[in-house]
Amino acid sequence: MEDQLVLESRSVNHWFGPKKVLYDINLKVARGQIVSLVGPSGCGKSTLLRAIVGTHLPRDGEVVIYSGKKGHDGDTVTGPGRDRGIVYQHYSLFPFLTAQQNVAFGLMLDQTSLPFRVFQFPKWRKIRKGHLEEAAAFLEKLGLGESVHKYPHQLSGGMRQRVAIAQALIMKPEITLLDEPFGALDEATREDLQRMLLTLYLENRQAKDRGEQPPYTIFIVTHELNEALYVGDRIIGLSQYWNWRDSNHAEFPGATIVYDKKAPVFEPDEHRNYELLEEQRDEIRRVVFDPEHLQARDEFRKFWQEVKKDGGHGVLK
Repeated sequence: MEDQLVLESRSVNHWFGPKKVLYDINLKVARGQIVSLVGPSGCGKSTLLRAIVGTHLPRDGEVVIYSGKKGHDGDTVTGPGRDRGIVYQHYSLFPFLTAQQNVAFGLMLDQTSLPFRVFQFPKWRKIRKGHLEEAAAFLEKLGLGESVHKYPHQLSGGMRQRVAIAQALIMKPEITLLDEPFGALDEATREDLQRMLLTLYLENRQAKDRGEQPPYTIFIVTHELNEALYVGDRIIGLSQYWNWRDSNHAEFPGATIVYDKKAPVFEPDEHRNYELLEEQRDEIRRVVFDPEHLQARDEFRKFWQEVKKDGGHGVLK
């Protein structure tokens, strides 16, 4: 499994003055996974996300990104980079650009310079045409084929969020981070976007079956447990509620990962039976969210043992 890694967090600790936020975060994410991160308010989910993005580096430890190239040992995150994409709950689209132009904007900045666009306009026009075609194809993939020429104010909230996700994915990052991406949307729109993520995961599994690298690795932060279990093939619980006193600490060292297990793998059009998730959902509520339940932090961190025991899981088969 080691050669499939995209992201690795190595003994990450973070604090703000005397306030301890994250403690000993060790995490490995494989290419093609959709990993759901949940946890109580104030447990440091956003701090961990910013450490991965590179805007707020950890005080101790490191985050490593792997490119997938054979023999590549990984690069330590020292700041933001195009190998990581991020989509926030409040999407930021340019209001004066169409959906297609918004999605193509990152390609323009990445592949051309302002002097090139000004002084070599014929060449730029040809490249621009390719960018717009690629953006249109990506919007079609995400169900926005009829909206490529619409401006953000002409799109619903769910459609704007799809455009924001397309902006990130079209850059082909090694991993895409989604920070509560559907939190401001109504239930029906949320379900549509959840199915969209499952469609991307199905593409990952199909690519793996063909012997190719899965194109999309997604790390999603959500407060909704049904969503976390439905869209992810793995669910991680970050929590301040763990038995740190029995771990030779004189004071609270920070929130840590207390839960890491497989989540069911669903097909995009499969009937969602949340009753099947009830047992694991209750376990997560107790282990991750209940301040009265303080367990040893390793007790429910079983993902890689489960994968090894069962011979694989989802894209890891």
